[in-house]
Amino acid sequence: EARELVSVVGDPVMADEAGREVAQLQSSIVDLEARLKPALLPHDPLDDRNAIIEIRSGTGGDEAALFAADLFRMYTRFIERSGWKRETISHSDGTLGGVKEAVFKVSGAGAFGAMRWESGVHRVQRVPATETQGRIHTSAATVAVLPEAEEVDVRIEDKDLRIDVFRASGPGGQSVNTTDSAVRITHLPTGLVVSQQDQKSQLQNKLKGMEVLRARLLDLRVAEAEATRSKMRKSQVGTGDRSAKIRTYNYPQSRITDHRIGFTTHDLAAVMDGHIEPIIDALKLADVEEQLGE
Repeated sequence: EARELVSVVGDPVMADEAGREVAQLQSSIVDLEARLKPALLPHDPLDDRNAIIEIRSGTGGDEAALFAADLFRMYTRFIERSGWKRETISHSDGTLGGVKEAVFKVSGAGAFGAMRWESGVHRVQRVPATETQGRIHTSAATVAVLPEAEEVDVRIEDKDLRIDVFRASGPGGQSVNTTDSAVRITHLPTGLVVSQQDQKSQLQNKLKGMEVLRARLLDLRVAEAEATRSKMRKSQVGTGDRSAKIRTYNYPQSRITDHRIGFTTHDLAAVMDGHIEPIIDALKLADVEEQLGE
């Protein structure tokens, strides 16, 4: 009716009001579709799980470690704003205030469902603080988001494990450097290796290491399922490829582009401050539409 009114009314003021009403209604329809479409699909129980997040600096040396630290802060602020809890599993600092590796657990309703879209290679383009000639450098960091696994999810036989102990190094209290408290767990069938030394005792490190190993094994199973599903429906969102470049952060142009769906925002400062909901919502909707289109 509003569209018909716009086309036939002779009063410019009424036509303008009707035009605004059409725009508002169209926006409401889009919002309503975004909320209703997920309800048409079966709920993935993994979405309700806690998440284990691993951030590692990639190519780019010190600048890559600084970017990894930026991602760590971005996720930390998003976690705080979501009312979730963050628990450090292991943390290794780089030089100049960067992060070589950060592994932490996020506890809260729907944590994995929201964070799962962050897995992949994140690339940054900017002028490093150490660059004296103003040249733009490209660096990268990798992010892995794993669903927290329970013992019933993944059965691990003792015979499939090799556990080595060694002397820890770096911060960690008086026990560090004096006892063999660090643990390296190798899962022989898959070759997955988890090292843990941030806790004070060997037992604590083993428990944390097994928690990460279970999550990685469950993630491996999920990734294989996503890869199979991706081949069947040519998915661009959930491909199961954890080494794919998913996003570029272009600082000179204040632009972030998610390459999986072509999503772009120029509000880089807000995103780096933890406001990543627009990107997550766009990815969720794209995945839903892909599944509905099968």
